[in-house]
Parts: sequence; C-alpha cells; structure tokens
Amino acid sequence: MALTVLVVAAAAPCRPQPEITVTTVLSGLSRPWDIAFAPGGDMFFTERVGRINVRTDGQHRVLATPTDAVAIGEGGMMGIALDPEYGANRRVYTCFLSNASGALDVRIARWRVNGARTALTHRTDILTGIPAHPTGRHSGCRIRFGPDGMLWVGTGDAAVGTNPQDPTSLGGKVLRITTDGAGAPGNAGPPFRAEIYTYGHRNVQGVTFAADGTPYSVEHGPDRDDEVNLLVRAGNYGWDPVPGYDESVPMTDLAEFPDAREAVWSSGAPTIAPSGGVILSGEQWKGWDEALAMAVLKGRQLRVLGLTDEGTAVEQEWTTITDRGRLRVAVQGPDGDLYIATDASPGSILRVAPVPD
Repeated sequence: MALTVLVVAAAAPCRPQPEITVTTVLSGLSRPWDIAFAPGGDMFFTERVGRINVRTDGQHRVLATPTDAVAIGEGGMMGIALDPEYGANRRVYTCFLSNASGALDVRIARWRVNGARTALTHRTDILTGIPAHPTGRHSGCRIRFGPDGMLWVGTGDAAVGTNPQDPTSLGGKVLRITTDGAGAPGNAGPPFRAEIYTYGHRNVQGVTFAADGTPYSVEHGPDRDDEVNLLVRAGNYGWDPVPGYDESVPMTDLAEFPDAREAVWSSGAPTIAPSGGVILSGEQWKGWDEALAMAVLKGRQLRVLGLTDEGTAVEQEWTTITDRGRLRVAVQGPDGDLYIATDASPGSILRVAPVPD
C-alpha cells in the first residue's frame, strides 16, 4: 500500500496592523533631518540648512547655527544624538558637513546644553575627516548611541569608489566610537582604523537596535537594492564600485566577496530610498512591536518591516503614511509614539500614535 505524505509549509504569521493617527507637532521647518529625545521629553532636532534646535515646554528654540556648517547637496547639519548620561552632563552630539579645516569633511561635534536650554556651548569636535564630496553627495550621517554606550555612526562613501573597501578611510562604513571620539573596544581591528566596525557600505542613512541590542543599518542603493543590514563586527557588506565609481556593480557583490554579509531586506528595483528608522517597542503597536519602521524619501511613505524572531529576515511588510511627502527619519519618543521628520522646506515633524483598543 502506497503512503502519500503531504507536507504543508507553514505560512508566515499575519501580524495585525495598528490603527494610527498622524498629527503635526512642528511646521515651517527647513528640511528637518534628525530627532533625539531627552529623558524628560525635550525634543532636539536638526535642520539640514545648519540649525540645531530644541522643543521644550512647548516652545521651539534655535540652540546653535555653526558658521562652518555647509548645506550643499545631501550634506549639511545631519545626525543628532544625546549622551546616555544626558541628565547629568547635558551633552549633545551632531554630525555635519563642515569647512572648518579649509576643505570639506563630515565631522562629529560634542556640545553642552546650557542650563536655560537656550544655547549650545563647549563645542568639541571629537571626530573629523569623514570623507566629503564637493557636492555633498553621499554624506551619511546618522548617529545613534547603542545599548553598549558607544556612539554608532553611519557614513557615506562620498561617491569615491575606493572608500568602502579601504581600511584607512572612514567613508562607506559604520563606525563605533567613544564619547571622546576614540575607536571603541571590540571594533573590526587591524588593518582597519580603530573607529571602524563594518565596511563595504554605500550611503548609510539609518542605524537602530533591536531589544536584545542587535544593530541594524538602513542603506541607499544605486538604482536598485536599498538594504537593511544586520551589523556584525568586521563584516563586509560588499559595495565596491571600482574602477572609478561604477554603480552598475551589485550592492552586495558575492562574486567578488563570497563572505560578504547578505542583506536582511532589499528593495529590489526600483529603489525607494529608506532613511532613518527605528525598531519599535511596545504592545500598543500590536503587530509592529519589534518591527523596523523606516522613513522613506523617494517612495514617500513609512515602510514597516516585520522581522523574524531571529532578526535575520523579513516576514511581513506594511506601507503607510503615503500622503505627507518625503520622509527623512522616524524616531520613537519617550511617550512610545513615533515622530517623523518630513524632508521639505517648509517641512514638519509629525507624531504618529497608535489608537488604543
């Protein structure tokens, strides 16, 4: 008697999408680029034209407009992060395109917020010399403190083909540094510069962390294959557009680099240009709890990726907020809601809240 065995593949679970409301927190901004929250709820944010701001006690205040900040192309005042000990030291970090050295570079400055929260003082440039293109192309530069207390920095390759694979260049990398700008313990190691954690990137626009501390990057592809990557120490992510700046090569070139790290998610063709994102946390987000929410520029949307339990693949995707134009960054606030900066002038900061049951 023949025995027929029917094997049915288990379908990916269908996660419920939360109902959301979208409201405007601030308007009339000039290309807001990044957002960071203090424990008490103060919202710090940058505008690419060169401003560092705070919204405190319901008021919008400009804290600093560094004279060496250069807003050109994709560059300008970009990433912002608050020190893990902000409550004690009031330190703020920004990453921006600068001409302070007489030539363009991307650099990270550490500041202190004065007691009245009206200005930034005590500027210290803790890391300089991140490559910059004369037009500002592929400037990066997202900065986030990780659960390890280190500052993680996503950089662009400055449209120079040799930068991503060059162990002496800070371009096309994810860096991991201390609050003084030194390379953090546990980075890639020789022959790489002490600040380098991973390499072979094109233009990293997002850095975020899962609840267990696993780091991820969000990266722009050329005309195909935007990527989300799980970051592994000394990992090569396979971008090597040489000779010259040959953008026809694969984003993750496994033929040239068989050990390159494959993407957790890829857009395929065409690209949508995902930018700053965050892994959401909280049961109020329903199926989006522990999902990666990414602001999308060219695709003009919020794209949410439901990761597998292992965090190595995407099992479900959602697309929402398609009526607010280009979105630059998504950040979860201390209230649990999602805050999104729109890439426009005038631009705005939106608040996205899940509707309670």
